[in-house]
Amino acid sequence: MHVHGPGTDSGIRTHGGPDAHRSADRDRGRISRRRQHPPPGRGGARSDDSCIDLGCRVAWHGSWVRVLRRGDFHHCDRGRRAGRAETDGGALLQEPQTSARDRSAAGRNRAVTAGKVAIVTDSTADLPSQLVKTRGITVVPLTLNFEGRSLLDGVEIRPSEFYRRLPNATTHPTTSQPSPGRFAEAYSELLNAHTEVVSIHISEKLSGTYASAVQGAEMTDPKRVHVIDSQLVSMSLGLLTLAATEVARKGVAASEVEKRVSEMREHVQTYFSVATLEFLRRGGRIGRASAMLGSVLQVKPVLCIRDGLVTPLERVRTFDRALNRVVELTREVDRGQGLCVIVGHADAEADAERVARELEPMAETLMIQPLGPVVGAHAGPGVVGVGCYPADLLPLGIKTTASARTPA
Repeated sequence: MHVHGPGTDSGIRTHGGPDAHRSADRDRGRISRRRQHPPPGRGGARSDDSCIDLGCRVAWHGSWVRVLRRGDFHHCDRGRRAGRAETDGGALLQEPQTSARDRSAAGRNRAVTAGKVAIVTDSTADLPSQLVKTRGITVVPLTLNFEGRSLLDGVEIRPSEFYRRLPNATTHPTTSQPSPGRFAEAYSELLNAHTEVVSIHISEKLSGTYASAVQGAEMTDPKRVHVIDSQLVSMSLGLLTLAATEVARKGVAASEVEKRVSEMREHVQTYFSVATLEFLRRGGRIGRASAMLGSVLQVKPVLCIRDGLVTPLERVRTFDRALNRVVELTREVDRGQGLCVIVGHADAEADAERVARELEPMAETLMIQPLGPVVGAHAGPGVVGVGCYPADLLPLGIKTTASARTPA
């Protein structure tokens, strides 16, 4: 239940069903009579009388207060105190705090729109910012540790800058997942405008991001925040996130969005080739492709994501042939009604455009997107890949290639 500040006593909002509303109506007169003192910083000191005695704890938020039942979560946008009321006395537990820099980054990547279900992903989805905005997707960035600095992926360093600086870097870049507190901050804000949240993330076998998101949900409201391990990364994670927005647009509950995403996940394919396996090896993401290391042959691998891990499919003699196989494998996914496709690349735009041209005749959805710095730090420059699924599962109607552009 939220009790607003001076002059707004009539604006009582309750959460918790009919009983909560009846309780609010019963206590309305007592609330307005007892509230005689402004909160700190609003024209005077707060006295004990200004805390409303409803048998629960009160948290001040500037010009309004939140009344906490035992077990409720209190989130403070000012970043001072946040936690969960304990059942033995309602004491607030301290949560890990997000910095002003983190909150600012989350805000720049957030498009909060009114609706039943909000969709969240992380920056490894490598979605274009304009599409993130128009689809109302919240993106929580990972961190790139590069040349002595920690940079928020896609916020403080863009793909073009990263790939320009990478050849001259003296140390190999590393990455780290968002903190649980950063996820909690995003979820809490979204739940002010939405009923529920569906949060879809990079494979937990490739990153600790999913685990952080789960902890963030537990710090807010786990019954209203649904966290999904996509078992994917980059282009394919982006496609699955876009599909989730399509389902959410229909006004269904988060459980239905989660169900559809989980069903579609099994049909989303990822095929790619790398210029070298060295970046995957250094970053510890080489997975099952480690068997290809040490080959005396100058071969190029054709890889996929299977069961959440990088998995080798075959070896070919040239990178050109590897791209041909990526195209051929992608075409095999088509079930007769076209494909939803994102072509991703790490500083290899010409190769990506070639792949897109060959796939365009069968593509219901087609985008070319650079891989972000975090994904690029593990895949290395020169990577070209495809994320795809059969369009009959859920058409998206997006084309952003030069020859056919459809607004998102």
